[in-house]
Amino acid sequence: MTEPADRSRADDTRARLLDAAVIAFAERGFHGSTTRDVTSIAGLSTAAIYVHHRSKEELLYQISHSGHLHTLERVRTAIASSEDPTEQLIALMRDFAIHHARAHTVARVINYELAALSPEHQREIKDIRHAIDTEVRTVIETGVADGSFDNPNPHMATVAILSLGIDIARWYHDNGPWTPEDLGDYYVDLALRIVGARPPNQR
Repeated sequence: MTEPADRSRADDTRARLLDAAVIAFAERGFHGSTTRDVTSIAGLSTAAIYVHHRSKEELLYQISHSGHLHTLERVRTAIASSEDPTEQLIALMRDFAIHHARAHTVARVINYELAALSPEHQREIKDIRHAIDTEVRTVIETGVADGSFDNPNPHMATVAILSLGIDIARWYHDNGPWTPEDLGDYYVDLALRIVGARPPNQR
């Protein structure tokens, strides 16, 4: 009868370690952080990390994998909100920018510590990033095809738009002059300019 409680405690410990790893990796970088740093932030013994995770790299992988899957889900949800390419781009860019501002700490870790992952884990994350890229590029290509957008290189436009959003995590801080919503509105305008969005009466 104690198994569910034991499982709950184990899940809680794993979550605490992941949260602590985000803080440590964001402050010191992956290579600048030790397992002792992570367990100290989590308020656990150093041995706890190896009970619940195979290595420090495994912690980074779990953070990166779940974070990228969450981003892919958000992109797909935004695109599904409309059948119009312009409205799709507006929805996904606004959400993408706001999300990278609100979750800037974890976003900074999962986007700027990729080189610390093992080759196998890097391939997994690159596959998810490719899926995100494909979703956004398809929106732009569809908009170019139906006359909503005027852009000669949807692939480059996709890279530019995603890079803008990701980079928010590098410099954004909570006490800055702009709210996540401010960035969402401004980055929507940038994205529409990048793809050469045309007013409805000019399509």
